[in-house]
Order: sequence, then C-alpha cells, then structure tokens
Amino acid sequence: MSTTLPPVVTDTAYLTLHYRLASMDGQDIVTTFQDKPATLQLGNGQLAPFLEACLIGLQEGMHQTFELPPEQAFGPRNPDLVQRVSTLTLQENSPADAQYAIGDLVNFAAPGGGRFAGVLRSIDDAGALFDFNHPLAGQSLKFEVKIIGIM
Repeated sequence: MSTTLPPVVTDTAYLTLHYRLASMDGQDIVTTFQDKPATLQLGNGQLAPFLEACLIGLQEGMHQTFELPPEQAFGPRNPDLVQRVSTLTLQENSPADAQYAIGDLVNFAAPGGGRFAGVLRSIDDAGALFDFNHPLAGQSLKFEVKIIGIM
C-alpha cells in the first residue's frame, strides 16, 4: 500500500493560502484570514522574498506562524535614511497645490527614472525632514500562513 505525500511548497510554486503579517503584539498589518485566500506564484514578487522563504518546504494543509526579527524582515532602521530635503526638491516632486502634514508619505523621482517614498517627519521654510526607511524597518513581525493548495 503506497501513501502519497502531500505537495510541498517550492521556490516557484503556484499556491493558494491564507496569510497574516502582524506586529508582535498582534496588530494586523495585512491579513486574508477574514476574506478569501490569496492565490500567487512564488518568485514573482507578490510576497516579499523573506516571506516567500518561510513558505519553502511547507506541506499543503499546514498552518504555521513564524516570528521574524527585524534582520529577517524589513531590516533594521538605518539612521542614514532620515534625510533633509530642500524646499526646491520638495516643490519639484509635488503638485502645485500640495499641502503636507507630518506623517504623510511623499513620492520622489529617483535618478534613472525610478521612484521612492519617504515619510514626512518635520517641515519648515528651508525644507523638510523625511524618513526613507521602510515603515516596518526595525520591527519584529509575526507571519502566519495556512497552505490551502499547491498546484
């Protein structure tokens, strides 16, 4: 009598799952558990690489929670990414009627045509202080997954 082992998540697996990313105190950042599950293919950038790495080797039907320190999540906070931006640079990257408040996320043009974003920390007549760290940098996180199906 042969037993068939359940499918296992690989680095290019197409799968259906519920997932939840939360702070260590249990505050949801994103969750699919109260809604319909997500269907995605690993390796396509739909999940952050460090989250995909947690899924590798899990079997269909598994429900698991991972605790990720900052180094395994969005990284530690980098003080060099808190930078002052001149009023001119802010104006060049803003609509003419833009009004900003502390905590706003502002997009900037990067050299080479890309974009990046920073959170406004303070503003005055000379310019503004922005934090270009990922909003979850420096935080430990919980990543909960339930693998529903692997195709």
